[in-house]
Amino acid sequence: MSTTSEREAAPPSDLEETPDKKDKGPLGYLGELPVLVVLAFVVALLIKTFFIQAFYIPSESMEPTLMPGDRVLVQKISYYFRDPKRGDIIVFEDPKPGSGQHRGIIGGFFHWMFQGLGVQKPANEDFIKRVIGLPGDTVWAKGGYVYVNGVKLIEPYLTQTTQDFPHTVVPAGSLFVMGDNRSNSLDSRFGLGFVPESKVIGQAWVIIWPPNRAGGIH
Repeated sequence: MSTTSEREAAPPSDLEETPDKKDKGPLGYLGELPVLVVLAFVVALLIKTFFIQAFYIPSESMEPTLMPGDRVLVQKISYYFRDPKRGDIIVFEDPKPGSGQHRGIIGGFFHWMFQGLGVQKPANEDFIKRVIGLPGDTVWAKGGYVYVNGVKLIEPYLTQTTQDFPHTVVPAGSLFVMGDNRSNSLDSRFGLGFVPESKVIGQAWVIIWPPNRAGGIH
């Protein structure tokens, strides 16, 4: 026969609720929320820095390939293994940056995040153009066509001819870029100049907005 003390010392049955098994409830997870937010920002930071980023197209310089208001994804992975190729559409930093707008640490961070999501227009910091000339190439246009090292380029993405410009040698470590809208593009023919390869952010890969234009970029 069990004594009273033995019954009191008996282990709890599986049906009894222990403190470790109690439901925390909705309020119980509030303490974990700051950690989850920090983790989400860290993941977003890593993705934006090393892998893929969204960009807003602000101008007509790449029409008809890209239209104002398009949002595109730019992948950065391929340029870890190879240099940009002729015909690639690239996003790059301003080769001749100005003083820029001073937003402070917090303002600058949110601007960086929202621009990376493609929901905020870049303040002229970045450009998107097509690679035409590689380091050491000689590029010119004559009779409405572009020539690279004496070979006429076949450019099916154009809807207009290209205004003549003189022979131009692309320096080492730089790229000669042009917009697909040849009559309305600030590019290597004019004030933009050559683009250092170190300024290249990545290759425009796919249009994600608007839905009726979503798809790969060529």
